[in-house]
Amino acid sequence: MKNAKKVSEESQPPAQPAPEKLPEAKRDDFNKGWLKKLRGGLLIVIGYLLSPLCWWNDLFFNLPIAYAFGYICSWLSPDLLFPCTILGYWLSNIAGILLMQFGAVDVFTDKPKENNLKKELLTGLVSSTAFTLVIVALIHFNVLDTPDLFSSKESIDLSFLLPMMLVTPR
Repeated sequence: MKNAKKVSEESQPPAQPAPEKLPEAKRDDFNKGWLKKLRGGLLIVIGYLLSPLCWWNDLFFNLPIAYAFGYICSWLSPDLLFPCTILGYWLSNIAGILLMQFGAVDVFTDKPKENNLKKELLTGLVSSTAFTLVIVALIHFNVLDTPDLFSSKESIDLSFLLPMMLVTPR
């Protein structure tokens, strides 16, 4: 009989953790996962608004950001306004694609992985540059039409947008 008791005691599963600690741990994991997905969703939305995938974003987001970047650069030299505005526009589009990429990783992956920021930034930069080159090629080969904003001999005068101290007569 004593042997029978020992065998039945040995075959029982190990003791379970206290019932109050288990739901707390699950709740913390759920909150962390939920907040990570919420953060990822927010990054996707902000990235979409800045990315070239959103057709109406330029007027409200990218162009004001690009102009502000160009304006700040023009403090160094007034001739930098236009080139830095183009650079700022390109950078805002790249930032949008990168934000969408980081947000998608948060939303669609459940397992925590090692974050290699250099690799992720390089991947985003390469994919953004490839996207830009594809669009430029499509415009060059007349697959995409662009508006004829500057086709007339008279150029559009945007000097009224600049503060008076930056406008210098030539």
